[in-house]
Amino acid sequence: MKLFLLLLLPGAFPALAQKPENVLIVVNQNSAVSRQIGDYYKQKRNIPPGNVCLLKTKEEEQIDRAMFQQEIAKPLSQCIQSRGLTEKILYIVTTLGVPLIVKGKDGRNGDYASVDSELTLLYRDIKSGPHPLDGPLPNPFFGVTDAPFVHPTFPIYLVTRLAAYSLADVKAMIDRALIAKNRGKFVIDLRAGDGTGGNEWLRNTAFLLPHDRVIIDDSAKVLSNLSDVIALASWGSNDKDRKDRNLNIKWLPGAIVNEFVSTNGRTFRKPPDTWTLGTWANPASFYSNSPQSLAADYLHEGATGSSGHVDEPYLAMCPRPEYVLPAYSTGRNLAESFYMGIPALSWQNIVIGDPLCSLGKP
Repeated sequence: MKLFLLLLLPGAFPALAQKPENVLIVVNQNSAVSRQIGDYYKQKRNIPPGNVCLLKTKEEEQIDRAMFQQEIAKPLSQCIQSRGLTEKILYIVTTLGVPLIVKGKDGRNGDYASVDSELTLLYRDIKSGPHPLDGPLPNPFFGVTDAPFVHPTFPIYLVTRLAAYSLADVKAMIDRALIAKNRGKFVIDLRAGDGTGGNEWLRNTAFLLPHDRVIIDDSAKVLSNLSDVIALASWGSNDKDRKDRNLNIKWLPGAIVNEFVSTNGRTFRKPPDTWTLGTWANPASFYSNSPQSLAADYLHEGATGSSGHVDEPYLAMCPRPEYVLPAYSTGRNLAESFYMGIPALSWQNIVIGDPLCSLGKP
Protein backbone atom coordinates (compact mmCIF):
# COMPACT_ATOMS: atom_id res chain seq x y z
CA MET A 1 0.00 0.00 0.00
CA LYS A 2 2.75 2.48 0.90
CA LEU A 3 4.53 1.88 -2.42
CA PHE A 4 1.26 2.56 -4.27
CA LEU A 5 0.74 5.77 -2.31
CA LEU A 6 4.26 6.95 -3.04
CA LEU A 7 3.52 6.54 -6.73
CA LEU A 8 0.63 8.97 -6.29
CA LEU A 9 2.87 11.73 -5.05
CA PRO A 10 2.79 14.69 -7.45
CA GLY A 11 5.82 16.73 -8.28
CA ALA A 12 7.99 14.03 -9.85
CA PHE A 13 7.38 15.84 -13.15
CA PRO A 14 7.63 19.64 -12.95
CA ALA A 15 4.39 21.44 -13.75
CA LEU A 16 4.55 24.11 -16.41
CA ALA A 17 4.04 27.71 -15.30
CA GLN A 18 0.66 28.31 -16.89
CA LYS A 19 -0.05 31.91 -17.80
CA PRO A 20 -2.97 34.34 -18.14
CA GLU A 21 -3.01 33.78 -21.91
CA ASN A 22 -3.96 30.15 -21.21
CA VAL A 23 -7.24 31.29 -19.60
CA LEU A 24 -10.55 32.01 -21.35
CA ILE A 25 -13.26 33.92 -19.48
CA VAL A 26 -16.93 33.25 -20.29
CA VAL A 27 -19.29 36.17 -19.65
CA ASN A 28 -23.07 36.30 -20.02
CA GLN A 29 -23.88 39.72 -21.44
CA ASN A 30 -27.42 39.43 -20.08
CA SER A 31 -26.08 39.32 -16.51
CA ALA A 32 -24.69 42.40 -14.81
CA VAL A 33 -22.85 40.33 -12.17
CA SER A 34 -21.28 38.13 -14.85
CA ARG A 35 -19.99 41.19 -16.69
CA GLN A 36 -18.58 42.69 -13.47
CA ILE A 37 -16.83 39.46 -12.46
CA GLY A 38 -15.36 39.05 -15.94
CA ASP A 39 -14.00 42.60 -15.91
CA TYR A 40 -12.59 42.27 -12.38
CA TYR A 41 -10.88 38.94 -13.02
CA LYS A 42 -9.50 40.08 -16.39
CA GLN A 43 -7.93 43.11 -14.73
CA LYS A 44 -6.58 41.28 -11.68
CA ARG A 45 -5.02 38.41 -13.66
CA ASN A 46 -4.08 40.46 -16.75
CA ILE A 47 -6.07 38.17 -19.04
CA PRO A 48 -5.70 39.28 -22.68
CA PRO A 49 -8.82 41.10 -23.98
CA GLY A 50 -9.14 38.54 -26.78
CA ASN A 51 -9.52 35.79 -24.17
CA VAL A 52 -13.00 36.91 -23.13
CA CYS A 53 -16.00 35.31 -24.87
CA LEU A 54 -19.32 37.14 -24.55
CA LEU A 55 -22.48 35.04 -24.67
CA LYS A 56 -26.14 35.97 -24.57
CA THR A 57 -28.19 33.48 -22.61
CA LYS A 58 -30.60 33.28 -19.70
CA GLU A 59 -29.46 34.19 -16.18
CA GLU A 60 -31.28 31.31 -14.49
CA GLU A 61 -29.16 28.54 -12.99
CA GLN A 62 -30.82 25.78 -15.03
CA ILE A 63 -30.95 25.53 -18.81
CA ASP A 64 -32.31 22.86 -21.13
CA ARG A 65 -30.04 20.87 -23.44
CA ALA A 66 -31.10 22.55 -26.68
CA MET A 67 -30.58 26.05 -25.25
CA PHE A 68 -27.23 25.01 -23.78
CA GLN A 69 -26.04 23.89 -27.20
CA GLN A 70 -27.40 26.93 -29.05
CA GLU A 71 -26.53 29.70 -26.58
CA ILE A 72 -23.46 28.39 -24.73
CA ALA A 73 -21.58 25.48 -26.33
CA LYS A 74 -21.90 26.52 -29.99
CA PRO A 75 -21.01 30.23 -29.65
CA LEU A 76 -18.20 29.42 -27.22
CA SER A 77 -16.74 26.91 -29.67
CA GLN A 78 -17.00 29.48 -32.47
CA CYS A 79 -15.34 32.12 -30.30
CA ILE A 80 -12.41 29.84 -29.46
CA GLN A 81 -11.85 28.70 -33.05
CA SER A 82 -12.31 32.08 -34.72
CA ARG A 83 -9.65 33.60 -32.46
CA GLY A 84 -7.17 30.77 -32.94
CA LEU A 85 -7.31 29.81 -29.25
CA THR A 86 -8.08 26.10 -29.52
CA GLU A 87 -4.61 24.95 -28.47
CA LYS A 88 -3.56 27.96 -26.43
CA ILE A 89 -6.49 27.85 -24.04
CA LEU A 90 -6.08 25.32 -21.22
CA TYR A 91 -8.59 26.73 -18.72
CA ILE A 92 -12.10 28.06 -19.18
CA VAL A 93 -13.57 30.25 -16.43
CA THR A 94 -17.34 30.58 -16.23
CA THR A 95 -18.83 33.33 -14.10
CA LEU A 96 -21.79 33.79 -11.77
CA GLY A 97 -24.70 34.60 -14.07
CA VAL A 98 -23.76 31.92 -16.62
CA PRO A 99 -26.19 28.96 -16.26
CA LEU A 100 -24.97 26.25 -13.89
CA ILE A 101 -26.98 23.13 -14.77
CA VAL A 102 -28.00 21.40 -18.01
CA LYS A 103 -31.39 19.83 -17.32
CA GLY A 104 -32.01 16.26 -18.42
CA LYS A 105 -32.50 12.68 -17.28
CA ASP A 106 -31.32 11.80 -13.76
CA GLY A 107 -29.39 8.66 -12.83
CA ARG A 108 -26.15 6.93 -13.74
CA ASN A 109 -27.05 6.78 -17.43
CA GLY A 110 -28.73 10.19 -17.64
CA ASP A 111 -27.65 13.39 -19.37
CA TYR A 112 -28.33 15.77 -16.47
CA ALA A 113 -24.99 17.53 -15.92
CA SER A 114 -23.25 20.71 -14.90
CA VAL A 115 -22.62 23.27 -17.62
CA ASP A 116 -18.95 23.38 -16.62
CA SER A 117 -18.40 19.64 -16.87
CA GLU A 118 -19.93 19.61 -20.34
CA LEU A 119 -17.63 22.44 -21.40
CA THR A 120 -14.53 20.46 -20.39
CA LEU A 121 -15.17 18.36 -23.52
CA LEU A 122 -15.34 21.33 -25.90
CA TYR A 123 -11.76 20.68 -27.03
CA ARG A 124 -12.65 17.08 -27.86
CA ASP A 125 -15.83 18.24 -29.62
CA ILE A 126 -13.87 20.71 -31.76
CA LYS A 127 -11.35 18.04 -32.73
CA SER A 128 -13.52 14.94 -33.01
CA GLY A 129 -17.20 15.90 -33.07
CA PRO A 130 -19.89 15.80 -30.37
CA HIS A 131 -19.29 13.58 -27.34
CA PRO A 132 -21.88 11.06 -26.04
CA LEU A 133 -24.32 12.62 -23.57
CA ASP A 134 -25.63 9.70 -21.50
CA GLY A 135 -23.69 8.92 -18.36
CA PRO A 136 -20.20 10.05 -17.32
CA LEU A 137 -17.14 9.90 -19.58
CA PRO A 138 -13.63 9.09 -18.32
CA ASN A 139 -11.44 12.07 -17.48
CA PRO A 140 -8.08 11.55 -19.27
CA PHE A 141 -6.30 13.70 -16.67
CA PHE A 142 -7.60 11.72 -13.67
CA GLY A 143 -4.77 10.43 -11.50
CA VAL A 144 -2.01 11.78 -13.74
CA THR A 145 0.60 12.93 -11.23
CA ASP A 146 3.70 12.81 -13.40
CA ALA A 147 2.93 15.06 -16.38
CA PRO A 148 2.06 18.69 -17.04
CA PHE A 149 -1.40 19.53 -18.34
CA VAL A 150 -0.92 20.32 -22.05
CA HIS A 151 -2.68 19.86 -25.38
CA PRO A 152 -3.04 17.61 -27.25
CA THR A 153 -1.82 15.11 -24.64
CA PHE A 154 -4.98 15.82 -22.64
CA PRO A 155 -7.80 16.63 -25.10
CA ILE A 156 -9.98 18.59 -22.66
CA TYR A 157 -10.27 22.03 -21.11
CA LEU A 158 -10.18 22.46 -17.33
CA VAL A 159 -13.26 24.50 -16.44
CA THR A 160 -13.64 26.39 -13.18
CA ARG A 161 -16.34 28.78 -12.03
CA LEU A 162 -15.99 32.18 -10.39
CA ALA A 163 -19.20 32.11 -8.41
CA ALA A 164 -20.40 32.59 -4.85
CA TYR A 165 -23.36 34.20 -3.09
CA SER A 166 -22.48 37.73 -4.25
CA LEU A 167 -20.17 39.85 -6.34
CA ALA A 168 -18.34 40.84 -3.15
CA ASP A 169 -17.73 37.18 -2.29
CA VAL A 170 -16.35 36.46 -5.77
CA LYS A 171 -14.05 39.49 -5.72
CA ALA A 172 -12.75 38.37 -2.33
CA MET A 173 -12.07 34.88 -3.73
CA ILE A 174 -10.07 36.38 -6.60
CA ASP A 175 -8.13 38.66 -4.25
CA ARG A 176 -7.28 35.77 -1.93
CA ALA A 177 -6.10 33.65 -4.87
CA LEU A 178 -3.55 36.33 -5.76
CA ILE A 179 -1.89 36.22 -2.32
CA ALA A 180 -2.05 32.47 -1.67
CA LYS A 181 0.99 31.00 0.10
CA ASN A 182 2.07 27.49 0.99
CA ARG A 183 1.40 27.48 4.71
CA GLY A 184 -1.24 26.34 7.16
CA LYS A 185 -2.99 23.10 8.11
CA PHE A 186 -4.58 20.40 5.97
CA VAL A 187 -7.70 19.25 7.82
CA ILE A 188 -8.89 15.68 7.17
CA ASP A 189 -12.20 14.80 8.86
CA LEU A 190 -13.31 11.17 8.48
CA ARG A 191 -16.82 9.88 9.09
CA ALA A 192 -16.85 7.89 12.34
CA GLY A 193 -17.36 4.16 11.96
CA ASP A 194 -17.48 4.28 8.17
CA GLY A 195 -15.75 1.49 6.28
CA THR A 196 -16.30 2.74 2.74
CA GLY A 197 -13.68 3.82 0.24
CA GLY A 198 -14.21 7.47 1.13
CA ASN A 199 -12.60 7.09 4.53
CA GLU A 200 -9.72 5.14 3.01
CA TRP A 201 -9.16 7.95 0.49
CA LEU A 202 -9.06 10.46 3.32
CA ARG A 203 -6.51 8.38 5.26
CA ASN A 204 -4.36 8.08 2.14
CA THR A 205 -4.55 11.86 1.72
CA ALA A 206 -3.14 12.41 5.19
CA PHE A 207 -0.26 10.02 4.44
CA LEU A 208 0.68 11.97 1.31
CA LEU A 209 0.79 15.39 2.98
CA PRO A 210 3.49 16.89 5.25
CA HIS A 211 2.78 15.17 8.55
CA ASP A 212 3.49 18.25 10.65
CA ARG A 213 0.77 20.14 8.75
CA VAL A 214 -2.03 17.56 8.97
CA ILE A 215 -4.96 17.50 11.37
CA ILE A 216 -6.83 14.21 10.99
CA ASP A 217 -9.75 12.90 13.03
CA ASP A 218 -11.75 9.68 12.71
CA SER A 219 -13.93 10.12 15.78
CA ALA A 220 -17.53 11.30 15.99
CA LYS A 221 -16.23 14.83 16.58
CA VAL A 222 -16.77 17.24 13.68
CA LEU A 223 -13.72 19.43 13.27
CA SER A 224 -14.66 23.11 13.55
CA ASN A 225 -13.47 26.44 15.01
CA LEU A 226 -9.98 25.93 13.58
CA SER A 227 -7.51 28.58 12.48
CA ASP A 228 -4.85 28.73 9.74
CA VAL A 229 -6.56 26.17 7.51
CA ILE A 230 -5.32 25.80 3.92
CA ALA A 231 -7.51 22.82 2.94
CA LEU A 232 -10.40 20.73 4.23
CA ALA A 233 -11.35 17.25 3.03
CA SER A 234 -14.41 15.68 4.62
CA TRP A 235 -17.88 14.19 4.22
CA GLY A 236 -19.58 17.55 4.80
CA SER A 237 -23.23 17.12 5.73
CA ASN A 238 -22.96 13.41 4.84
CA ASP A 239 -21.24 13.03 8.19
CA LYS A 240 -24.12 11.93 10.41
CA ASP A 241 -22.52 13.73 13.36
CA ARG A 242 -22.49 17.12 11.69
CA LYS A 243 -25.43 19.32 12.71
CA ASP A 244 -24.18 22.85 12.06
CA ARG A 245 -24.25 24.55 8.68
CA ASN A 246 -21.11 26.61 9.38
CA LEU A 247 -17.84 25.26 10.78
CA ASN A 248 -16.47 28.68 11.79
CA ILE A 249 -13.07 28.01 10.26
CA LYS A 250 -10.51 30.75 9.75
CA TRP A 251 -9.23 30.10 6.25
CA LEU A 252 -5.89 31.18 4.85
CA PRO A 253 -5.72 32.81 1.40
CA GLY A 254 -5.74 30.01 -1.17
CA ALA A 255 -7.68 27.56 1.03
CA ILE A 256 -9.73 24.88 -0.74
CA VAL A 257 -12.50 22.44 0.22
CA ASN A 258 -13.00 18.87 -1.06
CA GLU A 259 -16.22 17.23 0.21
CA PHE A 260 -18.12 14.03 -0.50
CA VAL A 261 -21.52 15.73 -0.81
CA SER A 262 -23.87 15.03 -3.70
CA THR A 263 -25.58 18.44 -4.02
CA ASN A 264 -23.20 20.97 -2.48
CA GLY A 265 -22.88 22.83 -5.79
CA ARG A 266 -26.61 22.87 -6.60
CA THR A 267 -27.04 26.63 -6.28
CA PHE A 268 -25.30 29.92 -5.61
CA ARG A 269 -28.45 31.60 -4.33
CA LYS A 270 -27.85 32.47 -0.68
CA PRO A 271 -30.15 30.70 1.80
CA PRO A 272 -31.74 32.58 4.67
CA ASP A 273 -29.43 32.91 7.68
CA THR A 274 -31.96 30.80 9.60
CA TRP A 275 -31.57 27.80 7.27
CA THR A 276 -29.51 24.91 8.59
CA LEU A 277 -28.69 21.37 7.56
CA GLY A 278 -31.59 18.95 7.35
CA THR A 279 -32.39 15.39 6.34
CA TRP A 280 -33.77 13.74 3.21
CA ALA A 281 -36.63 12.42 5.33
CA ASN A 282 -37.77 15.98 6.08
CA PRO A 283 -38.54 18.00 2.93
CA ALA A 284 -39.30 21.01 5.11
CA SER A 285 -35.56 21.19 5.85
CA PHE A 286 -34.59 21.49 2.16
CA TYR A 287 -33.07 24.50 0.50
CA SER A 288 -33.02 24.42 -3.30
CA ASN A 289 -34.38 20.84 -3.26
CA SER A 290 -31.77 19.43 -0.88
CA PRO A 291 -30.96 19.39 2.86
CA GLN A 292 -27.20 19.18 2.27
CA SER A 293 -24.31 21.54 2.91
CA LEU A 294 -23.39 24.17 0.31
CA ALA A 295 -19.91 24.87 -1.06
CA ALA A 296 -20.75 28.57 -1.29
CA ASP A 297 -20.99 28.75 2.52
CA TYR A 298 -17.26 27.99 2.75
CA LEU A 299 -16.50 30.65 0.13
CA HIS A 300 -18.61 33.18 2.02
CA GLU A 301 -16.69 32.26 5.17
CA GLY A 302 -13.30 32.85 3.51
CA ALA A 303 -12.24 29.80 1.48
CA THR A 304 -10.75 30.49 -1.97
CA GLY A 305 -11.94 27.44 -3.90
CA SER A 306 -14.00 24.28 -3.66
CA SER A 307 -15.30 21.28 -5.51
CA GLY A 308 -19.05 20.77 -5.81
CA HIS A 309 -21.82 18.73 -7.43
CA VAL A 310 -25.06 19.91 -8.97
CA ASP A 311 -26.70 16.52 -8.41
CA GLU A 312 -25.84 12.99 -7.27
CA PRO A 313 -22.41 12.06 -8.69
CA TYR A 314 -22.14 8.81 -6.69
CA LEU A 315 -19.12 8.45 -4.43
CA ALA A 316 -16.93 6.93 -7.13
CA MET A 317 -17.18 10.13 -9.20
CA CYS A 318 -16.43 12.58 -6.37
CA PRO A 319 -13.02 14.29 -6.45
CA ARG A 320 -10.44 12.05 -4.82
CA PRO A 321 -8.66 14.04 -2.11
CA GLU A 322 -5.54 11.84 -2.21
CA TYR A 323 -4.86 13.39 -5.62
CA VAL A 324 -6.28 16.88 -5.08
CA LEU A 325 -4.65 17.96 -1.82
CA PRO A 326 -1.11 16.58 -2.40
CA ALA A 327 -1.03 18.11 -5.89
CA TYR A 328 -2.15 21.47 -4.52
CA SER A 329 0.35 21.27 -1.64
CA THR A 330 3.28 20.82 -4.03
CA GLY A 331 2.49 23.77 -6.31
CA ARG A 332 -0.06 22.56 -8.88
CA ASN A 333 -2.66 25.21 -9.60
CA LEU A 334 -6.24 24.93 -8.40
CA ALA A 335 -7.69 23.72 -11.70
CA GLU A 336 -5.10 21.00 -12.28
CA SER A 337 -5.24 19.83 -8.66
CA PHE A 338 -9.00 19.33 -8.67
CA TYR A 339 -9.25 17.80 -12.14
CA MET A 340 -6.42 15.41 -11.34
CA GLY A 341 -8.81 14.02 -8.73
CA ILE A 342 -12.07 14.00 -10.75
CA PRO A 343 -12.67 10.61 -12.40
CA ALA A 344 -15.40 11.59 -14.88
CA LEU A 345 -16.58 14.42 -17.15
CA SER A 346 -19.93 15.32 -18.73
CA TRP A 347 -21.19 14.75 -15.20
CA GLN A 348 -22.33 16.57 -12.03
CA ASN A 349 -18.98 18.03 -10.91
CA ILE A 350 -18.01 21.69 -10.71
CA VAL A 351 -14.78 23.32 -9.57
CA ILE A 352 -15.08 26.76 -8.00
CA GLY A 353 -12.24 29.26 -7.98
CA ASP A 354 -9.46 30.93 -9.96
CA PRO A 355 -7.80 28.18 -12.04
CA LEU A 356 -4.38 29.84 -11.73
CA CYS A 357 -4.49 30.00 -7.94
CA SER A 358 -1.38 28.24 -6.62
CA LEU A 359 0.29 27.88 -3.25
CA GLY A 360 3.69 27.62 -4.91
CA LYS A 361 6.32 25.18 -3.78
CA PRO A 362 6.54 24.27 -0.07
